[in-house]
Amino acid sequence: QVQLVESGGGLVQVGGSLRLSCSVSQRRFSTWRMGWFRQAPGKPREFVAAITESGGGTSYRTSVKGRFTIARDNAKNMVYLQMNSLSPEDTAVYYCARQYTTAYGDSDPRAYDYWGQGTQVTVSS
Repeated sequence: QVQLVESGGGLVQVGGSLRLSCSVSQRRFSTWRMGWFRQAPGKPREFVAAITESGGGTSYRTSVKGRFTIARDNAKNMVYLQMNSLSPEDTAVYYCARQYTTAYGDSDPRAYDYWGQGTQVTVSS
């Protein structure tokens, strides 16, 4: 059974930064692409960022490009999301997930099979 546990969320002021972490209990972690999604109240879950197995390739939703950075440490089975210049529009529950197929592309939730429980990020103005 694969388990993903996010941490690092919290309350931050506009323009501030947070670093989310996702611990993955899975052998062969380095063979899986990983992603971050978020969901605000009353809105569908949306793609934030994804990273390839080695960490050499990344993709982002347009609104976070230049502000967010996804990274991974395969030796520690960890995925990170560094978030800078946060705005109230970034307020959401953030989830990490394992991508099991590339058939749908990085941004489609159907490409992901295991999800964490989420961590709340609140940006106050």
